[in-house]
Amino acid sequence: MTNQSTQKDFTILLVDDREENLLVLEEMLSADNRKFITALSGNEALKLILKNDQIGLIMLDVQMPGMDGFEVAQILKSNPKTKDISIIFVTAINKEEQYVLKGFDSGAVDYLQKPLDSNITRAKVNVFEQLYFYQKQLKDSLVEVERINKQLERFVYIVSHDLKSPLSAIVTMLSLLENDDRIVNNSELKEYIEMLVQASGHLTEMIGSILDYSRKSMGEQTVEEVDVNELVLQTAYLLFPPKHVAVTLAGELPVIQTRKLKLQQVFQNLISNAIKYNDKENGVVEIGGVDKGEYYEFYVSDNGPGVAEEDQQRIFRLFHTTQNKAVNSDSSTGVGLNILKMLVEEQGGRIWVESNQGEGSTFFFEWRKK
Repeated sequence: MTNQSTQKDFTILLVDDREENLLVLEEMLSADNRKFITALSGNEALKLILKNDQIGLIMLDVQMPGMDGFEVAQILKSNPKTKDISIIFVTAINKEEQYVLKGFDSGAVDYLQKPLDSNITRAKVNVFEQLYFYQKQLKDSLVEVERINKQLERFVYIVSHDLKSPLSAIVTMLSLLENDDRIVNNSELKEYIEMLVQASGHLTEMIGSILDYSRKSMGEQTVEEVDVNELVLQTAYLLFPPKHVAVTLAGELPVIQTRKLKLQQVFQNLISNAIKYNDKENGVVEIGGVDKGEYYEFYVSDNGPGVAEEDQQRIFRLFHTTQNKAVNSDSSTGVGLNILKMLVEEQGGRIWVESNQGEGSTFFFEWRKK
């Protein structure tokens, strides 16, 4: 593991066919965290770059015998390993448009005109140094996120796999109960068992989908034809809303090509919250959608307690909760809506809420058609 001082090192390659120019540049740009590598030709520069993967910036003279700066830059930009290294051309050529354009076409990100102005040169190099560390931090963060995602996927796989055995036992027991005379002859018990059988079957399918999801990367996950109308009705039914809460559809919902499990997660969470927090004697939950061209704009509306104005942005942040209490006394972790936000944004859409306290809330989200 690299230490803190190594992480702050910034390596600059100085390329010029005149040694005195290299000395001037090094003295001008000297700083405690900077390391300098020097080359007197284009060929020498290429050899040094291929041996050193820590170079953050190249100060490249344009006019050199043999291979000039333009040729060096073109070779670097054609190599996947070196194409992202920032290059500043240092040139005595008159700053005419044709030379500037040729430099940018070759892969330069900036120009410095000889004789060098020390203040301008230092300022530009400072900017590229900051950019280098920002990019490095971003790359390190992406690697860390990828590592965490793999751990989470592995965890989801293990948990889902371990749930299959007890669930199979439950399904077996329910199938036996279905044929028991005590159940067959009692219409109320028979209805409850049928509901449990359906819920168990749905749960089995969900666990299978989660296992499949955890095995595959985002690009490999199955895009399938999803009847949103059927998905919402099935999801609402299996949430077993209490008798005082009516769940309805506002018109027919579309059939779309999407990743079913993700869309199901969004609807299940929003409908569940609308039921769980509804404090009215006659609760109403309405689900609908509007075609918005590239997206469908879905909504889940309720006549519950509403969301305070100051909470309407914050509830989508991780671990943020409102003062609303669930009717069944369940507690909220403040995680669900943040996960929904990530799922929706993964589709290129957004999620938001419109609400009046005491009157209810409407959660909207955009979902790409394909």
